[in-house]
Amino acid sequence: MNRRGLACILAAVGLFFTAAEAAASSKPSEAELAAITARGVLLAEYDDAAWQATDAVKAAHPLEGRMGRYIGRKTEAGWVIDFGRLNEAGDKFLVAYEAVQTAGSSRYEVKSFDPAKEDTGWNLAAAKGIENAVRDFRAADRPYNIAVLPTEHESIYVYLYPAQVKEGVYPFGADARYRVSPDGTKIIEKRQMHKAVIESVPSSAPGKVAGGYHTHILSDLPEDTDVLLVLTRRPRVPEMVGAGKYMFTINIDGKITVSDLPR
Repeated sequence: MNRRGLACILAAVGLFFTAAEAAASSKPSEAELAAITARGVLLAEYDDAAWQATDAVKAAHPLEGRMGRYIGRKTEAGWVIDFGRLNEAGDKFLVAYEAVQTAGSSRYEVKSFDPAKEDTGWNLAAAKGIENAVRDFRAADRPYNIAVLPTEHESIYVYLYPAQVKEGVYPFGADARYRVSPDGTKIIEKRQMHKAVIESVPSSAPGKVAGGYHTHILSDLPEDTDVLLVLTRRPRVPEMVGAGKYMFTINIDGKITVSDLPR
């Protein structure tokens, strides 16, 4: 065999192993899956806090027209959810009601501000981010929830996802995550997480539900709202997600495991 032939064989072998290594490395890392879990867990906390806080404010008989947007933030003592609106100039968020989680419980104490408390920090940036995301998003014809969370990039995540409208039925899909600038004025990235809305199996269905299953066509990974689904659905059951070449299992604590799809 001449040197040229040997070189061709070695090059082919090298390409084979390079392709094999690339395929192996495409498997999501534990750190990558842990990051999805962390975002999903925080999103589920936000969702629950917003729900509990809204009930608490409604029980305090708020004046009509003062509720506006709700915006949450997690503190060392628990969640704080502010209800209000942007002023006409768009340079202040006017907090009319504030629901503060009491230590170690799901109860919220409500404060009323008249005149409204002016905020030029987190609430202002989050409110602007929400307005930009809502303006861009093409929602399905149904109620939606909105959540705002800080990101690892010193920017803001804005989530838009279907709200539950029927007891025991948990919708997911037709949702998006936006990453907006720290001041909320610019959309940096849009991630369409799912296409169509899917109604999960009602918890009151006959028989024991062992788990759920759906497939992804927009990405090769589970999404933050997949974790949200598992953590908010009652009873809690795992969700299996087929994405790309892998099967992901989201356990009832939100942790994600991965395995190859059967061939």
